[in-house]
Amino acid sequence: MMRIIKRTPWLLPLMMLSACKAEVLAPTGDIASQQRDLLVWATGIMLIIIIPVLVMVALFAWRYRERNRSASYAPDWSHSTKLELVIWAIPALIIIALGAMTWVGTHHLDPYRPIQRISADRPLEEGQTPLVVETVSLDWKWLFIYPEQGIATVNELVVPVDRPIEFRLTSSSVMNAFYIPSMAGMIYSMPGMETTLHGIFNAEGTFQGMSSHYSGAGFSGMRFKANAVPAAEFEDWAARTREAEESLDRTEYLALAQPSENVPPMQYGSVDPQLFSRVVNLCVEDGKMCMAEMMALDAQGGIGLAGTANMQASAAEGDIRRGDRAPTLGWQPFYVTGLCTPAEEELMLTLRADLPPNPINPAPMRGHSLPQPGTGLADMLRPQAPVLTGLPQRADEL
Repeated sequence: MMRIIKRTPWLLPLMMLSACKAEVLAPTGDIASQQRDLLVWATGIMLIIIIPVLVMVALFAWRYRERNRSASYAPDWSHSTKLELVIWAIPALIIIALGAMTWVGTHHLDPYRPIQRISADRPLEEGQTPLVVETVSLDWKWLFIYPEQGIATVNELVVPVDRPIEFRLTSSSVMNAFYIPSMAGMIYSMPGMETTLHGIFNAEGTFQGMSSHYSGAGFSGMRFKANAVPAAEFEDWAARTREAEESLDRTEYLALAQPSENVPPMQYGSVDPQLFSRVVNLCVEDGKMCMAEMMALDAQGGIGLAGTANMQASAAEGDIRRGDRAPTLGWQPFYVTGLCTPAEEELMLTLRADLPPNPINPAPMRGHSLPQPGTGLADMLRPQAPVLTGLPQRADEL
């Protein structure tokens, strides 16, 4: 009995894992399920060569052990065509199969690719649009903006079941990684950029969402609950949230963006419709030039020497905490002042709402890559965009 007790401590780590939930291998969303299948198939194909190699290692060690004098000994043996064929052909076929499966799978599951079905046995209904959730990774919390509903939440995500979700992601300061294992794969959020992730939940429940990329002291508490509810319950939740007294405007956002840890869920009954575009363009502060405007000016040749004086001291502490290295123009943080009129700025930041949705090609994959997904800034800076109207062409026009 004592011998059995002494041999069982190695089972303790397995007992500690009994409370873990295998969300990656048991997802509830169709996209995550397809990713799981890709992982399982890739692992199974690799095991075709891994298992025989491990078995032969054990057999060779046993057969050619020191005490086995009956083992064959052929010191002059040097080559076998059949053996070489097996050694090289099987791994080559496995690599070809893995490459083909990975190429097709990763393109089919491109996070920018709109969802084309509800589940394996349910096609996407004609005219069904995805729920847009604008997501901002802050230090150290997640901000979710629902532009259709006009509400926002912090560290709380509520979405309807069986409806495609389009996440548009950016970051306030440092790069993060948005990840809901039960819904879809991971994607980065980066300041000054916008990334897109499409996902769906096919079952009700509460699931774990997290940041899977280390981003500082409060990283361990940068988690949230993703609640998948029926469509009617989602509409009721949105209506209740609109009754919240708090409003998320630019001033409130700048206060929210300050570093804080283990933030409880928060709700905002209204939100500035331009806030997400301003976060992406790094111009939430009043009077700061947006990246879209700066890129438009650069495309027209810049503003010359006049631009060297077009700077304003920054009062935002967020710019100061990003680093201690002295900037080129001195220790005092600054930002470039915008040149657009309020009407031009509003048009620039709301232009993407008028853009047509990305076309969905229902045809199966045929071996060609998908079109390069566009970014929000690229869409805003298209030549036909009226935002360029009225901007100065040369420095002497200022």
